[in-house]
Amino acid sequence: MTAADKAHRNRDAAGRAFLCKKAEIDVLLERLTAISADHFNAIPDDINWGNVGDLGRYVILLRQITDNVFREGEHAETQP
Repeated sequence: MTAADKAHRNRDAAGRAFLCKKAEIDVLLERLTAISADHFNAIPDDINWGNVGDLGRYVILLRQITDNVFREGEHAETQP
């Protein structure tokens, strides 16, 4: 097997692995969207500061992801 063949097989394997990870993300996003539409299972008359804290932690985690993906926040590229 040539080096070019190995490189091609490696790229194919990486492409398949990438699509599997993307599919995992899609499932997670669908689940988050569904539970968000249901107000994260919170009962309106029973919402308390603990619920707010939970959502705050979710925001922090999601912000870390979006900052990384969009190169914002601590992941922003600095301009010389």
